[in-house]
Amino acid sequence: MFRKIIVLSMVLLVTPTHAAPAAWYKWRSKLNAHVVCSQTSPGEGWEQLPQAYQDGRCERPKSN
Repeated sequence: MFRKIIVLSMVLLVTPTHAAPAAWYKWRSKLNAHVVCSQTSPGEGWEQLPQAYQDGRCERPKSN
């Protein structure tokens, strides 16, 4: 019985977390200035531009 009370209290104390989707960024090639939209770096030789976006086409800026 005591074990059930502990488990129940642990379940009730856990707060729900709200995870947001990862932001999308424009990445510019240092070699030829080509720009792509990605959530992660395309690799070496690319620099991340500062503006974050909500969508995979980098059309809707992400608000803070």
